[in-house]
Amino acid sequence: MKLKLAFYVLTGALIVASPALGAAKNGLNEVFDDWEAHAVNGNDTTCYIGSRPTKQEGKYTTRGPAYVLVTHRPKEKSFNVVNVEAGYAYKDGSDVTVAIGSHTFTFFTQGGQAWARDSATDAALVKAMRAGATMTVVGTSSRGTRTADTYSLKGFTAAYQAISKACGVK
Repeated sequence: MKLKLAFYVLTGALIVASPALGAAKNGLNEVFDDWEAHAVNGNDTTCYIGSRPTKQEGKYTTRGPAYVLVTHRPKEKSFNVVNVEAGYAYKDGSDVTVAIGSHTFTFFTQGGQAWARDSATDAALVKAMRAGATMTVVGTSSRGTRTADTYSLKGFTAAYQAISKACGVK
């Protein structure tokens, strides 16, 4: 689990460091409305899509970039992994709520990251993202500030299909 967490923290750091959400070397690098799709080819092809919130609510003074990623790592047989970056450290032991229409998902947190507890939840969330229009992520910072980030899902399905094709996911 720690290896996966380290990968997603590194991926997030790379995305934040680039002018766009991320840049792929020798792979997919496309924008689909509000989502970007990337594939980094090599010994361990990684495909991911990401987006930033269209609306952020909360009484905070400082906050880093927030985004959500969906990643495929075929070599590890890891697919549809949803990762949320808050742009701040979450309150220790707190959960994050992800809502799309009438569907609600609960994520665990570590530092400024949040993940689903299992692959079945990731798969169900991706299915809801493909059918939804907006997604809201609600979390609490280490200082007790409640935030609500709204993401547009416009372009999600096309971006998801692009990474699935690039990584050979059916």
